[in-house]
Amino acid sequence: MNSINLKKLISVLVLAVTITACVQDDDFRTPALVIEEPDFPENSTFVQIGGILGDLAQAQNDDGPDAKVTFEVANQYLEGYVVSSDKAGNFFEEFVIQNSPSSPTAGLRVLIDVNPLFTSYEFGRKVFIDLEGLSIGTENGVATLGVLSGDEVDQIPSFSQEERILRSSEVAEITPLEITFEEFSDDLTNLYVQINNVQFNRNDVLGNDPLTFAGEPSDEFDGERNLESCDTGATAVLSTSTFADFKSLTLPTQQGSFAGVLTKNFFGDTFNLVLNDVTGLAFDNENRCDPNVLECDGTSGGANVVFEEDFTGLSISDLEGAGWLNVNTTGGSLDYVVGSFSGNQYAQISGFNSGESPFEVWLVTPQIDLTASSAEELSFDIQANFDNGNILTAFITDNFTGDVTTTEWTQLDASIPTGPSGGFGDFEGVGPINISCIDGNVRIAFRYAGADPGPTTRYHIDNIEISGN
Repeated sequence: MNSINLKKLISVLVLAVTITACVQDDDFRTPALVIEEPDFPENSTFVQIGGILGDLAQAQNDDGPDAKVTFEVANQYLEGYVVSSDKAGNFFEEFVIQNSPSSPTAGLRVLIDVNPLFTSYEFGRKVFIDLEGLSIGTENGVATLGVLSGDEVDQIPSFSQEERILRSSEVAEITPLEITFEEFSDDLTNLYVQINNVQFNRNDVLGNDPLTFAGEPSDEFDGERNLESCDTGATAVLSTSTFADFKSLTLPTQQGSFAGVLTKNFFGDTFNLVLNDVTGLAFDNENRCDPNVLECDGTSGGANVVFEEDFTGLSISDLEGAGWLNVNTTGGSLDYVVGSFSGNQYAQISGFNSGESPFEVWLVTPQIDLTASSAEELSFDIQANFDNGNILTAFITDNFTGDVTTTEWTQLDASIPTGPSGGFGDFEGVGPINISCIDGNVRIAFRYAGADPGPTTRYHIDNIEISGN
């Protein structure tokens, strides 16, 4: 063997023996990370989230809704507990804190140009934020802390992360605040909440093509899915980032509870629920709470049109004169109108900026005689716009009392389409729906039920038709 190669071989063997001798019992454990309490300067002051939110509210009351508050006092620290996590990719370059691990009363979103954040500010970690030079304002509809850039609150620079945000050694157990959809309010945004007895709409999860959290072709930035309450029927939007690692998972079919952060959408006009990860959905009840819908056996459909309405050339007063009913059962002024675009007319309703909370508005057709027909089916077109929750439901009755609140209605198995949250959707056909088992004089109704603030999706209804033999 070449003498040089022999020397190299001996050197490698000696090095291997030396390394092995230095490690006892194969102990390669990583030393535990010890976090000590921050060392604050003398005369430091500590403030609560509710206090600075009060300062913001006063500023906006004095100077308008876009007012900001900038903190200029040295050694003033904000306390809070982290209740968001970007570990699953559903938050990005921000974290959310609230003022207490349980029964919280105030929360705040903190913007920082760092990703990921969960490695430093994990769920439950108590943090202290040096407020000097930072600003608070309302961005995307929620209270937000960062640095002022022009007239907007922007991200805290990454280079000042360690000096701005100090970690306590305390990692608290966070107890979610139990609320209902009806209790959503600006005061509860940025809190970690729990909502019980909810499920996804049956049209989204049952059948051959169930929806994913945010993996559909139409999900550009976020997937928005309707959660509905089994207690009241109210709905809310679950928003999931298209960068979340669970975006392609199909929505669960069971019912259960949600635990996550209450916030608002990009436009700041609709409450959204956001998960830290899929474990925030404890959907373990196989018994869904779907409504009883009309189920007619046998074939339906035919060439004869029994009833039709496309709203061409009509006003709402023309409809009411022809036997249509336009009723707000909650006492407000919101009602259906006849809208138009590019020469096409349709029934239109939107609760946005109505200030009515809650609202319930019914549009009911005139009496339709089905005694001389058979195998009837119903179809209509729906355009969903600025969608922030499915709040339109179709019903039928063969025993109308003259009062929508005392009539016994049967819900139709109508899959109301969803639309974009920030604009107008396309008209989509609904049906045909088999109604052949209903006879006599019937009425079809469209109930619009939501709240402002809350779900206020704008709907256009067109081309209502019943056909049969």
